[in-house]
Amino acid sequence: MNNFKFLLDEHVNVFNQLHTIFPEINNMCNYGVESINRGGKIIFCGNGGSAADSQHLAAEFTGRFTKDRKPLASIALTTDTSALTCISNDYSFDEVFSRQLYALGKKEDLFIGISTSGNSKNIIKAVNACKEMNIKSACLLGKDGGLLKNLCDLSIIIPSESTARIQEAHIFIGHYFCGHIEQKLNLV
Repeated sequence: MNNFKFLLDEHVNVFNQLHTIFPEINNMCNYGVESINRGGKIIFCGNGGSAADSQHLAAEFTGRFTKDRKPLASIALTTDTSALTCISNDYSFDEVFSRQLYALGKKEDLFIGISTSGNSKNIIKAVNACKEMNIKSACLLGKDGGLLKNLCDLSIIIPSESTARIQEAHIFIGHYFCGHIEQKLNLV
């Protein structure tokens, strides 16, 4: 019971601080609305639990979030096992997201990289690909933001050192992002 209470208190403490990064969250929401309005898509990626979050959030767009509505263009670069294994084998795991971006991305898109450390090499390469392709990039990060905090167009850094608490905040922000876009596009 003591461990549960400690973890719950830690979670609540992190969530009580999220209002301090709301301006950045709001900017990401605006980027998302602009992207969809211009005929672009939301492109997510991450590693491990962040890969699962990427897939979860992309599904909220192509499926539905709060109510039935038209599907919105979104993709998680973590879902194509053939592309992931081919690129990893023939090039390197560092290039699994950037090569997919070069093939599938366009300037109207919004790229969202999810990295609890902010130092994922494959997301760093993806953000650099975004710069080359004029794709706006936002990153959901944690800890001190790592190398990505200064590379992407917009950094959202969760004020925590705990990977689990960072991931919990990332999915909350992702859900807010989905709901905000649905509302701004008058889909719900």
